[in-house]
Amino acid sequence: MTQSPAVRTPGPFGAVGIGERAARTLVSELARRNDPKAGLLVGAAPESAVLAAAIEALLPGDRLTVVPADDFSAAALREHVTAQGRWVADRVRVADTLAEADAAEVVIAAEPFTGSADETQVAVDGLSKYLTEGGVLSVAAPVFRTEGAGAELDRQGVLHGVRVDLVLRNSPPVRVHHLRFTPATAALAAKLSPAYRPSSVPLTRTMHIDSNGVAAAGISLGLAALARVARPKSKLWLLPALAAAPVAAFFRDPERDVPEDPSAVVAAADGQVLSVQRLHDERFGDGEWLRVAVFLSVLDVHVNRSPVAGKVIDYFVADGGFVNAMKPDAEHNVAAYTVLDTEHGTVVVAQRTGLIARRIVQRAPVGALLAKGERFGLIRFGSRTDVYLPADAAEPLVGPGDKVVGGATVIARWL
Repeated sequence: MTQSPAVRTPGPFGAVGIGERAARTLVSELARRNDPKAGLLVGAAPESAVLAAAIEALLPGDRLTVVPADDFSAAALREHVTAQGRWVADRVRVADTLAEADAAEVVIAAEPFTGSADETQVAVDGLSKYLTEGGVLSVAAPVFRTEGAGAELDRQGVLHGVRVDLVLRNSPPVRVHHLRFTPATAALAAKLSPAYRPSSVPLTRTMHIDSNGVAAAGISLGLAALARVARPKSKLWLLPALAAAPVAAFFRDPERDVPEDPSAVVAAADGQVLSVQRLHDERFGDGEWLRVAVFLSVLDVHVNRSPVAGKVIDYFVADGGFVNAMKPDAEHNVAAYTVLDTEHGTVVVAQRTGLIARRIVQRAPVGALLAKGERFGLIRFGSRTDVYLPADAAEPLVGPGDKVVGGATVIARWL
């Protein structure tokens, strides 16, 4: 019988395992849902890190169906689940085969896909049949195998992807794809917590560094090493070596306490409020908009967060210049617009470039659901972030000159 969708063929890195960090990433869509939900875990082993993470993610009203991997019997898995205690045993059911499983809001493949493209497509098609409307399938594949399973999941991601997470701290590194095959409603976003993001590397419990910062610091240290080898008698290598720490600090990503008040709209970025004004912008609709513009200096945290819970329904980049973001002409700078559908109407977040900042990172594709305060991108080296709200539905709570904290400061309230 076939329980696991993965075709495990050892490659140049040996067997592909799923460690704690990758397991947490695989079950992130299950963990972030705060409403009672059903999960389906396929290909699990009694000591699987993914099974442990899925059990940890369960809330009192949840239920989880587990299908054992090929190498393990359902009886052994039931014994393991029973040993976890009554609370777990009441919420976790072990099915002998996938055919006995019920449909679920979140389906997770516990083993990474390492087979051919055709085998992977068949496995994905088979698992997707167990998703309820708007549900998410989470699967993983090794990063360094671009053919076969990895290539097919990349193709599936273009068609159905709502998020892809790179987990470097795994042996070997894996890429986790979250796929949605039927539309989800914007109302569901209000029931979600911010997604766990492995792209944010933890330093302490409250402070992370975005993966861009890790890469930038690595480049600085690499340049220092090259300079030391090329000119061993020179102190030139100290410049890039000393720059590594402040470069990494620029990409710091602190944890934030997001207000639970459903009427609160939070800041999309750290910085100083430049303006709060009512205006018209036909790109987003015929009505009047309330726009809160925030300037980010090079000393501010540059990770952008969703100001509200909503569904990404559009994303586009407008061409323009690179004027100082504090000047009025910055209105016409290059900008990336993320358009959200929410229970209160359309909300838009604009990531604007500046005189120095010319790189915008946006990680939320069309169709993705964002919880309030969830990280969705960043702007490198200072700029401006604008939040557009329906003017007749929101009341501003900040003014020019106010300092705001992304994901925490309430900048407006729904009427």
